[in-house]
Amino acid sequence: MFHFDIPGLKNKVLDLEQSTYDENFWKEPEKAQKTMQEIKGLNNKIKEYEALIEDIDDLEVLIQLVIEEESYEEYKEIERLMKKLEKTSEEFKLSTLLSGEYDQNNAILSIHSGAGGLEAQDWAEMLLRMYRRWSESKGYEVQTLDLLSDTEGGIKSVTLLIKGYNAYGYLKSERGVHRLVRISPFDSAGKRHTSFASIDVIPEINDEVNIELNEKDLKIDTYRSSGAGGQHVNTTDSAIRITHIPTGIVVQCQSERSQHMNKATALNMLKAKLIQIKEEENKEKIEDLQGNYSQIGWGSQIRSYVFHPYSMVKDHRTNAEVGDIHRVMDGDLDIFINEYLKYKALK
Repeated sequence: MFHFDIPGLKNKVLDLEQSTYDENFWKEPEKAQKTMQEIKGLNNKIKEYEALIEDIDDLEVLIQLVIEEESYEEYKEIERLMKKLEKTSEEFKLSTLLSGEYDQNNAILSIHSGAGGLEAQDWAEMLLRMYRRWSESKGYEVQTLDLLSDTEGGIKSVTLLIKGYNAYGYLKSERGVHRLVRISPFDSAGKRHTSFASIDVIPEINDEVNIELNEKDLKIDTYRSSGAGGQHVNTTDSAIRITHIPTGIVVQCQSERSQHMNKATALNMLKAKLIQIKEEENKEKIEDLQGNYSQIGWGSQIRSYVFHPYSMVKDHRTNAEVGDIHRVMDGDLDIFINEYLKYKALK
């Protein structure tokens, strides 16, 4: 497999590094940053592999030493190293499953609260914190592209750009409806409530991806950008909302002060979403897509987070379960992401 071709990966790094010496390299900052990110990701992959081989060699030497000297007190150390090696090798193996065309890209993750007002909006904000924590643990950078909060509390929707090598490859597992069961802090009677939020994840793509969009299929609205709590972050109508009329897809961006930059980002978000749906629907052309794809259907529940009457997070696709729900809400999602990657590899 390509991912285990270490000499090939090293040659690719050399080629990419050579391209950075071109005098025109930084004239296209977005493309240059993507190249630098790819170099970093490939170097990390090579270092992981070499560290894994080194650990295997060290373990073999220790085992041979124990056999030769009959030093059985070292058995516990061998057992500890074997468990560590098993975990490391499994993580490396999983990373090699990220072979999709856009898996290495940054990810655009959107959270939409379901019906239920403040209860659902609070759940959406809890998920926002969870994904921020997960991203920080991976060393990824998080940028808010769009945020619609509520004066009472919580958020109605938010769109994040998560920058890092393989961000989309990992986070694509999170797409679907997430269900919360808990005793509501907003219910004076202390009743149990069920809330829903939908997560959508698309790869960040750039202008090099050539998709023809017909102007008559686009409804473009401008509005005033707002921050948390509804306060205006600037005084111009720089935020952009684009509706793709044939499919009903809506994308929006307010992260930049420039209307032009927000429009460019929103158009790339739309292209990425159209590419994703085209592949899922097995359509030959983008033009063949018709119908309402504006949000994930509420029937497509992928995971439940139960705070009461017991503590558990369960993924309904892979049956992966974790009893410590607070650990998950603090961003420890790797078990669900890893099990999903294995599940998809077997399909």
